[in-house]
Amino acid sequence: MRIVALDYGVARTGVAISDETGTLARPLSVVERVDTALGFTTLLELLAREAPGEIVVGLPVSLDGREHEQARRVREFVGRLTAAVSQPISLYDERFTSKLADQRGGSAGRDARAAATLLEDYLRSRDG
Repeated sequence: MRIVALDYGVARTGVAISDETGTLARPLSVVERVDTALGFTTLLELLAREAPGEIVVGLPVSLDGREHEQARRVREFVGRLTAAVSQPISLYDERFTSKLADQRGGSAGRDARAAATLLEDYLRSRDG
């Protein structure tokens, strides 16, 4: 089953996808302004095209585990997404994903690389 990870952001949302076995993650794309009608439609079209069995959305939490304003925005986005898709959606701690994506580098956009890092962590967590 393929899994899509979303690194939500107001300006850009990174998208990554796993292989069918759920062991490898790769950056897929970046969707601009998913809070707008056009951006949300673009995301829904991408999800329909890729047909994942599950969607994972990064939840930003502080180092001490508390949620702040961005986490509230993510939860609102997930509510909207839940109403629009049939796949199960999971929230997963995204601490350090952007920094790790920067350290690893690559040719894909930073947000897509951050989504891939998030997805790699999520896939590893399911193995244990």
